[in-house]
Amino acid sequence: MEQTYQYAWIIPFLPLSVPILIGVGLLVFPSATKSLRRMWAFQSVLVLSIVMIFSINLSIQQLNSGATYQYVWAWILNNDFSLEFGYLIDSLTSIMSILITTVGILVLIYSDNYMFHDRGYLRFFAYMSFFSTAMLGLVTSSNLIQIYIFWELVGMCSYLLIGFWFTRPVAANACQKAFVTNRVGDFGLLLGILGFYWITGSFEFSDLFQIFNNLIFQNELNFLFLTWCAGLFFSGAVSKSAQFPLHVWLPDAMEGPTPISALIHAATMVAAGIFLVARLLPLFINIPHIMNLISLIGIITLFFGATLALAQKDIKRGLAYSTMSQLGYMMLALGMGSSRSALFHLITHAYSKALLFLGSGSVIHSMQTIVGYSPIKSQNMAFMGGLKKHVPITKSAFLLGTLSLCGIPPLACFWSKDEILNDSWLYSEIFAIIAWSTAGLTAFYMFRIYLLTFEGHLNANFQNFIGKTKTSLYSISLWGQKGFKVNNKNFHLLTLLTMKKNKSAYFFSQKIDRIDENARTKRQPFLTISRFGKKKTFAYPYESDNTILFPILILVFFTVFVGFIGIPFNGVDLDILSKWLTPSINLLHQNSNNLTDWSEFAKDAVFSVSLAYLGILIAFFLYKPPYSPFKNFDLVNSLIKTNLKRIFSDKIENGIYDWSYNRGYLDAFYATYLTGTMRRVAEFTQFFDRRVVDGITNGVGVLSFFVGEAIKSIGGGRISSYLFLYSSYVSMFLLIFYFLSRR
Repeated sequence: MEQTYQYAWIIPFLPLSVPILIGVGLLVFPSATKSLRRMWAFQSVLVLSIVMIFSINLSIQQLNSGATYQYVWAWILNNDFSLEFGYLIDSLTSIMSILITTVGILVLIYSDNYMFHDRGYLRFFAYMSFFSTAMLGLVTSSNLIQIYIFWELVGMCSYLLIGFWFTRPVAANACQKAFVTNRVGDFGLLLGILGFYWITGSFEFSDLFQIFNNLIFQNELNFLFLTWCAGLFFSGAVSKSAQFPLHVWLPDAMEGPTPISALIHAATMVAAGIFLVARLLPLFINIPHIMNLISLIGIITLFFGATLALAQKDIKRGLAYSTMSQLGYMMLALGMGSSRSALFHLITHAYSKALLFLGSGSVIHSMQTIVGYSPIKSQNMAFMGGLKKHVPITKSAFLLGTLSLCGIPPLACFWSKDEILNDSWLYSEIFAIIAWSTAGLTAFYMFRIYLLTFEGHLNANFQNFIGKTKTSLYSISLWGQKGFKVNNKNFHLLTLLTMKKNKSAYFFSQKIDRIDENARTKRQPFLTISRFGKKKTFAYPYESDNTILFPILILVFFTVFVGFIGIPFNGVDLDILSKWLTPSINLLHQNSNNLTDWSEFAKDAVFSVSLAYLGILIAFFLYKPPYSPFKNFDLVNSLIKTNLKRIFSDKIENGIYDWSYNRGYLDAFYATYLTGTMRRVAEFTQFFDRRVVDGITNGVGVLSFFVGEAIKSIGGGRISSYLFLYSSYVSMFLLIFYFLSRR
């Protein structure tokens, strides 16, 4: 067994071979590398599959023996200072490595089809493999310096992937926003690492925890300084896991390709912050103020993210705010000291959210319209609806992921979220009320996304969105930003591309033929239009290819069954998660309420499930499809809407909508008061530097020049002239002194 652990270094470094070989191939054999590009996708999947098998093997050994393994080697030795590099294999590493590899493999398989027509296909897979390397290196790190190195590599990879389509200004701005926002937290993380090294004198986790606990026991620490260091440490997790108030980069990260969104939101970047807090929980658990801060940030994030998801029109952006809210649940659990429930929810949420993002990518793929050679894809739910006829497999998978995230039993997220909700009552009643009410909001906005996307008729929401206009084609461009008008309303090309009846529209100076307005509701894959004796083919909503559906179906399996690993059965020791988390060098603190009485568990779950069904019911009545599933549906719906209007006046309703759609005005606040202030300070500094500092320097030089020019005119070389001038000056000085002395 120990021999197996000795080869654990392949976990982070084996995927690194793919970007290296792609780079060498493009330099040495560029034509062959580009022509055989699908070979690199196969290799990416292959090496990550090897890492997954190796990680599963290590996890099975840990379940059987409860052993942990750490291997280090010296890197820098100087007197009393030593810096070692190595890897640590324990329960937390096993969980994260399996999660990263399983989701990563499915995303890579999905990406082969999704990105096949993209010119950056090879670059995409090189970035993806390097991203996996950085994240696997992060979770296997044995010390703080090593974690910081891979932490920055994860940030760099996210920058490259979010801005993958960097020719689009909106994507370039999104990756810069993500990079800069994360630098704020990463700078705090670096200061925290240095602070804890100053306190303990070690970067290694095992030594760090032991020395820290001894100092706490002996009461030899300055708790104010300790709290500041821990807070700076936590700021790194706040930015990486998109916690309030450093969450603003997450919705803009949707500008990257959909497979990237799935990987970032499920198992890599946002999971890194949860992993870091879980890894350092033995430090934080001894600092009550930091634990309170973690739980407070978690509760604010989960509620804030849920409210911002209520009115989003972009399907991926709505899922992004959902991720933010679920990460808040995990952070709340860690702040309560319940690491088991936090990691349990990290696992279940990862598979469910990967399913939802890949499902949304399948929807976007199905909405793609090929006009000439220009790809146009729609992400706006206002332009969707009725897709269940065209993409039945994607619809069923998306529905299961939605139900899981809503907390409907027996799907995965029900077990983990319900555990966090039950633990919250033991921690704070106020926090529990907020967390439970957010569970209802989650069900509402998730079913809103589902209903707007799949139910009803394809064009119903779109016609309602722009009034009486009959439209036949609408889409979001991946490349353009130009705007135009419909019904005297300004629309952005990223939001709307429309053509009216009997007219043609122009897209990047390219004429687009009109498509019949009822064509998209037909159950046929293509429509051929004859014009000037030529036929042009247009794609309509259709089910995705098998290479896209296969990962989605595998994630459906995980979404249905992965929650059972954390269920404590009566009299039967099948709670795999608890046994999985037991072996550790005191890296995890267990404080969750593991229920073994099914009657008590069912009683506690009834309320959360009822809230979820209430949210689903409200969403169903507010965003109902245009057909009635039962009698008197319209009457009941009208009564509910009337009562809601009484409860919420138009001002309140519009205020809630504006708050959600405008991201809680936090982005505008940052742009006005933070970015604007920094810009004004920079402009003043530039003015002061150019006009004052440079002005004084240049003024002295100019003055010296003129003085020199004036003096050189009296320098004729005659001694008699010099004596006359000096005697005149002396005489004048004596006369002035004489008259002044007489007064």
